[in-house]
Amino acid sequence: LAGTIRNGAGGPTPWNSWLSCEEIVSSPDDVYAKHHGYVFEVPAGVDMGVADPIPIKAMGRFNHEAVAVDPDTDVIYLTEDEHEGLLYRFIPNSPGQLLNGGTLQALAINGSPSFDTRNWESRTVEVGQQFEVEWIDLEEIDNPNGDLRFRGYNDGAARFARGEGMWYGNDGIYFACTNGGPEKLGQIWKYTPSDDEASKNESDSSGTLELFVESMESNIIENADNLTVAPWGDLIVCEDCDEKQDLKGITPEGRVYNFGRNAKSNSELAGATFSPDGSTLFMNIQHSGITLAITGPWEKAREV
Repeated sequence: LAGTIRNGAGGPTPWNSWLSCEEIVSSPDDVYAKHHGYVFEVPAGVDMGVADPIPIKAMGRFNHEAVAVDPDTDVIYLTEDEHEGLLYRFIPNSPGQLLNGGTLQALAINGSPSFDTRNWESRTVEVGQQFEVEWIDLEEIDNPNGDLRFRGYNDGAARFARGEGMWYGNDGIYFACTNGGPEKLGQIWKYTPSDDEASKNESDSSGTLELFVESMESNIIENADNLTVAPWGDLIVCEDCDEKQDLKGITPEGRVYNFGRNAKSNSELAGATFSPDGSTLFMNIQHSGITLAITGPWEKAREV
């Protein structure tokens, strides 16, 4: 893929492609030839060559970071890397054919419009607390003003503190909010889709949003960013903070443990993902431009 700018985490699809997300909103000027702020699809075939950089405009124009696809419904969830970002859902008109368009929505807390999940000014959410949600349709999703998150919030969508890494696993969607919590050290949320997700019966059984982890001390988690779900069900979380950068593991019960450390530099860690057979963890030391391949034995991972 070429011709895109400041690509964030993105994410894989069940139909063997990667969605690459632009973490920028810019307009044509003396630097940029085109509008930016979109999602692009990259086929994962070995001999595909360079993908056409065709923006999937129906997935909105905003500071994209990551996506996760529910393999049961092909619904796509998207994070927004803004201090007052939204959580989005894209329902494609044709599953696996994203350029055929679809519906972009934002998550809202059922009964609490324009809810602030960040726990900044006051604690509105406790760890383990669950909320029933609804999804609201968004208008003017390709607006050049870059104000989709503000208009969505005014229409009732919930607000999040810098949505970043996102991954499907354990029958849900995990996503990190890098600056969430009273200490702004980060939150990790889990969205569990409804049995009737994105169907006409969805209003009868809504999905649920849970605050899975919230860090109150830097030695627990400091600014969670990219994340993935390991083959054994734990989260593997990359930190993006000022000094030491760790990989953290989190069990399905919410227990955090040390998984690894960047001993080379103070660079952000990013892009953690496992090979399809689960044997190898790939990850990036971002500012050094290094990709590492790490092998097990994974059965000892929680003992690190």
